Amino acid sequence: MFGFIKRKRKNETVPATAETISPETTNLAQSPSDASSVALKEEKPAELSQSDPSPSNSGPADLNQALEKTKRSFSDGMADFLLGKKSIDSSVLDELETRLLSADVGIDATTTIIDELQNNISRKTINDVDALQAKLAEIMKTILQPCELPLDTGTAKPFVILVVGINGAGKTTSIGKLAHHFIQQGKSVMLAAGDTFRAAAVEQLQQWGQRNNVPVVSQGTGADPASVIFDAVQSASSKNIDIIIADTAGRLHTQDNLMEELAKIKRVLGKIDANAPHETLIVMDAGFGQNALHQVQQFHDSIGLTGLAVTKLDGTAKGGILFSIANTLNLPVRFIGVGEGINDLRPFNAAEFVDALLE
Repeated sequence: MFGFIKRKRKNETVPATAETISPETTNLAQSPSDASSVALKEEKPAELSQSDPSPSNSGPADLNQALEKTKRSFSDGMADFLLGKKSIDSSVLDELETRLLSADVGIDATTTIIDELQNNISRKTINDVDALQAKLAEIMKTILQPCELPLDTGTAKPFVILVVGINGAGKTTSIGKLAHHFIQQGKSVMLAAGDTFRAAAVEQLQQWGQRNNVPVVSQGTGADPASVIFDAVQSASSKNIDIIIADTAGRLHTQDNLMEELAKIKRVLGKIDANAPHETLIVMDAGFGQNALHQVQQFHDSIGLTGLAVTKLDGTAKGGILFSIANTLNLPVRFIGVGEGINDLRPFNAAEFVDALLE
């Protein structure tokens, strides 16, 4: 629980996470930029040089520590405010409301929390700090619980995951971590370099393929993304691969032509399997806050999303964005990113998240 009274304010700071991988260390050959002259390349795993900036392979980050920035601004601040208080009054709820909004919980979710607490106070089921703590945790878990829907990749083979999102959200890095996650489950994985718009994107994905020892299907910069991903799915089918994860160009929600490109990819995949892609996963940077919600909604309206991966929760004091997501978007949160290590993209667990936030 919060540890409002018992826990002292921590003085340590948590460094921001570097979610991108520099392409400068790669030495892979470029294909011609003319899409019509590009031959399909299935990159074989290769040994990485010692200078390659691969992320830590250590165990997964402790969730309590990963959420330290949000906890400092929310839970620790409430601890200071409530220290010595023996009763619950309007000032407590006012302060709690301010803390929730500061953590980017959002107006709607914050209103839901405060109203429910106020109702319990009026019924005298909350009359002290301990009861407030317990009820707050209960309400927050109830809000997040509908988002906790793990991704089931056993419904198709190959199971096609189309990964979308704007540049800077940690999309390509998340793909590499997803590949590692599925490999740990005993699944075979193939990557498709569908981001042919950004010059370094193919090389970054190839690096991740090397790190995970999985094949990467790619063409050259400027090639047709739908063609690359189509070829990758056919290759995965012939090789009996369990999961194919397809990268796409980082695109702003205002760029209608790029949204149409995504729609084209989905139409082309439908020619192989009417249900493909089986998951359209958007990678969202928690640090973007409420602006990211608008972007996600635009993607959803344009192409139909089926899940979210919320990254960089360790690098922001606005980890409450998950509550705003739950209250605003009717989409499951499949994964959360809580560190830069390869194990730090983990399936979302609502109770675990709230307990870590309020610890």
